Amino acid sequence: MRISEIKRKTKETDVRVKVDLDRYSESAIDSGSGFFNHMLTLFAKFAKIGLEVGCAGDVEVDFHHSAEDIGIAMGEAFAEALGDKKGIVRYGQCLMPMDEALVMVALDFSGRAYLSYDVELRASRLGDEGEETRAKVGVFDTELIEEFFSAFTRSAKLTLHVKKISGRNTHHIIEAVFKAFGKAVRDAVGIDLEYAEEIPSTKGVL
Repeated sequence: MRISEIKRKTKETDVRVKVDLDRYSESAIDSGSGFFNHMLTLFAKFAKIGLEVGCAGDVEVDFHHSAEDIGIAMGEAFAEALGDKKGIVRYGQCLMPMDEALVMVALDFSGRAYLSYDVELRASRLGDEGEETRAKVGVFDTELIEEFFSAFTRSAKLTLHVKKISGRNTHHIIEAVFKAFGKAVRDAVGIDLEYAEEIPSTKGVL
């Protein structure tokens, strides 16, 4: 069974993540942010994995440390659960519509960490001096989505491309990102039954 549980404790966060790549079950997510809980639940639903996330973080500062450390722990859990990656499809991609939003995700469990994140979001409002502020959904700083994916790709050693093709509504765009990420992960970590005993690389190792 491809199951892993990772615990990560720092002076800023206390994180526990458990993943089961072979059995989908209802997610148990308590990240400290309602919006981020929703996004991780969507990811697990479309990836068809079991996912548990608990995080006690310094949210009185902001959600930055929690988003990053959850990404680190989730990436480590994926790396451990995948092991030598024997038999996996390895690649996944998805073109995900969400109303007016359209997002592309393509990924490769290559053993090489790389993130290309091209998701422009509108600022939530203009500041007192007329300058644009950071885009938010509720109280959630949407720039932290990139921080999460950056941490995940580093610790999972994943190549990940995320691109917004179109979209105006910030919630729709981010929701499309996580659904597409889940669908692409589902395809990539799936077992290729015809070649279940092979490492999917001409090098013989990933």
